[in-house]
Amino acid sequence: MSESPTFTTSDRVRLAYAVDDFTDPWKPKETVILLHAAMSSSRRFYAWVPLLARHLRVVRLDMRGHDGSEAPGADKPVTIERLGRDVLELVDHLQLGRVHLSGSSAGGYVAQWLAIHHPARVGKLALFSSTPGLSWARPGVQVPTWPATVREKGVDGLLRDTVAARVDPARVDAGFVLWMLDETKRMDRDFTARFLETMAALDLAPDVHEIKAPTLIVVAGGDTVCKREGYEALRGIPAHEWVVYEGLPHNITNGVPDRCALELRRFLVGS
Repeated sequence: MSESPTFTTSDRVRLAYAVDDFTDPWKPKETVILLHAAMSSSRRFYAWVPLLARHLRVVRLDMRGHDGSEAPGADKPVTIERLGRDVLELVDHLQLGRVHLSGSSAGGYVAQWLAIHHPARVGKLALFSSTPGLSWARPGVQVPTWPATVREKGVDGLLRDTVAARVDPARVDAGFVLWMLDETKRMDRDFTARFLETMAALDLAPDVHEIKAPTLIVVAGGDTVCKREGYEALRGIPAHEWVVYEGLPHNITNGVPDRCALELRRFLVGS
């Protein structure tokens, strides 16, 4: 597999990304940026690309500290603003103007922040299993303990303990779960813990009414990670479409990737 291209952010962090474009070269094209969940990567969209890239230019970013992107040290705080700027700087690096954004879970938090603060850069917005922040987690999930677990057992240790809350092991290939755990073994423990601490304190709900972009909200109907009230808070977005995937746990973008990709394609291009 060829190495992913990279660019360097304004605070000197190297980020990896991928571009997949099988659109007709003589036709105008639109771009969608796919933003993955916490403790995930752009590679988790492996099943989405064939369904999207014939219709749109698909850009997949590894957020800082994830997969091919550099994990900055403690001298560079993890903030939602910085994560949002990373996306904007990638868009500028690729010389794109307005783009569509699709975020899964924490990737959706970043997408929401961008739609609130940089509306001119966002065409349409799609949110998959994404509340306005991980502050909307269910009390029984014990999100505040996740950073300590990551520091002690690694990211794969946390995911191994909570895999059933993320995907239904009976509905996904067993090889996927093993691959997911193996992919996260090399993630920097301290950075990931700091990333999770930021997400756990985040609540964008007071500002979602400022989102001007037409928005697709896809709810994980069997989510045991985030409260249903968190999803309901997104109804404050003025122009939104509401879809529920009944009975599915939190990471629907991995649990039913084809369904999610086709949902996004329908929303963005109508086919």
